[in-house]
Amino acid sequence: MKKRSIISIVLLMAVTGLLFSTFYSCKPAKKNIGLQLYSIRDSIGRDVPAAIAKVSEMGYTFVEPAGYSNGKFYGMEPVAFKALLAKNHLSMLSSHSGQAVPDSANLAATMAWWDTCIDAHVTAGAKYIVQPFMGGTAYESVKGLKAYVDYFNAVGEKCNAKGIRFGYHNHDKEFSTKLDSTIIVYDYMLQNTDPSKVMFEMDLYWTVIGGANPVDYFNKYPGRFELWHIKDKEEIGASGMIDFKAIWAGVATSGMKYGIVEVERYNFDQFTSCKMSNDFLNTAEYVVMPQ
Repeated sequence: MKKRSIISIVLLMAVTGLLFSTFYSCKPAKKNIGLQLYSIRDSIGRDVPAAIAKVSEMGYTFVEPAGYSNGKFYGMEPVAFKALLAKNHLSMLSSHSGQAVPDSANLAATMAWWDTCIDAHVTAGAKYIVQPFMGGTAYESVKGLKAYVDYFNAVGEKCNAKGIRFGYHNHDKEFSTKLDSTIIVYDYMLQNTDPSKVMFEMDLYWTVIGGANPVDYFNKYPGRFELWHIKDKEEIGASGMIDFKAIWAGVATSGMKYGIVEVERYNFDQFTSCKMSNDFLNTAEYVVMPQ
């Protein structure tokens, strides 16, 4: 083979390699999106390691468990659960857990429960603990709701002392319930919780179902919504009933730091639906994650 031909082939290979390298380096980075593990509740209940591996394969970068009990996550010690996540290139950002507002008789026991809960979350590497419920008394009177607000402030102070942020996750009833005919439950909570102690994880779907506009709340209470539950009726974007593009326009005002997918109902199997939801967010150009 002539020397000139050899040189031409070498140059062609170099240029081709450069083009491939440039192509792959320009591929969009995977967005930092988490999955609420309630979305795969059936699967994770049967086989925790296999379910966590699937979450990683779907392209999620972190998780939010809904399986804390007695100092463990899905029956695993915090250190072991953290290691399982790390093995699958995941981390635990937050976790759903909590206790109903205590009365004077069980106040000490409830706060001791929180001490154990917070320590477990610190060990597992969590940044947030989110309570996703209130008891019926919160929706019956201002007095009942105030008891929860004061309680959440106290729990938030405990969390702060250990470097954890405490927050509350809504459903629809916080918007559709009015106390004394004028006080909207969610507004009262936002107005009477200490922002340094209590943040809010807004569930976009349940907010809309409750008759409210998420962007209106972002504008009225800027910076309070550090976490979003990104949710639709089934897979994200499938129903067309949630205007995600308009909601995302308020992301900076809201104070959102992390977005977490939750799929409660499915058109497909759990893993397919969760992957479709993540794919939707990763391909939507308007979806920009702060982290």
